[in-house]
Amino acid sequence: FEQITRTQEYYPTRTEKAILSDYAAEIAAHCGTGCVVIEPGSGNSEKVRLLLNAMRPAAYVPVDISAEFLYEAAVKLGLEFPWLKIQAVCADFGSQWQARTELPAGRRVVFYPGSTIGNMEPRDARDFLSGLRQWVGGDGGILIGVDLHKSEQLLNAAYNDASGVTASFNLNILNALNSLLNGDFREQAFSHRAFYNTEMKRIEMHLVSRESQVVALNGSSIRFHKGETLHTENSYKYTLEGFSELSESAGLALEKSWLDENRLFSIHYLTVA
Repeated sequence: FEQITRTQEYYPTRTEKAILSDYAAEIAAHCGTGCVVIEPGSGNSEKVRLLLNAMRPAAYVPVDISAEFLYEAAVKLGLEFPWLKIQAVCADFGSQWQARTELPAGRRVVFYPGSTIGNMEPRDARDFLSGLRQWVGGDGGILIGVDLHKSEQLLNAAYNDASGVTASFNLNILNALNSLLNGDFREQAFSHRAFYNTEMKRIEMHLVSRESQVVALNGSSIRFHKGETLHTENSYKYTLEGFSELSESAGLALEKSWLDENRLFSIHYLTVA
């Protein structure tokens, strides 16, 4: 996925980073200094770096399921920001890890960049936000990245890069299925397809069967007709009004939004309604 974010066509990552950099002082003013910043799925903690000097949080809590990656990133961050208290937590953020973990005291702000919420079905996104609302408490906040509804041409290009990185990423799902469920999918028997469903306001990623075939998976046989697809992923895009409505349905108030000049991407600060 890191390779995808570096392709020329994939605008979300570089656009979000530009917003964070350009509006760091404003974002810090809304989040408040001295808070405890918690980042689920923190990865290499690249984006939070753009905010730390402005926010001066009391502590940073990266949460990631990959222990080696998590602790390596935490060490690097500590060297770069020696004043920052870092408490790395190796866990699946969807689990009840917070009930087992004593976190630093302070007002909590969850940092959730990358428009990962777009990969959730709207009902699941609402439930996820509702869970964060209960967890951050009445005085906490959520700083979240959201990709915006835009031209079909631009969206289709972002998920069909000329270098084929996204296609390889999608096709690699077949290798994962083979490994996890003892399958015999052949990559060459499928092709990548991604398109923007304007009615649903989502990118759909599919793997299209190039031929009629039978695939073994977990002890069963699955028949594919030529042209039949495996629907592998959705990425929902929101209007500002649509995301505000989603937030309200989760008991949250959209306090402030930041956008790039081309209105490609957005970052929102949510508080408990």
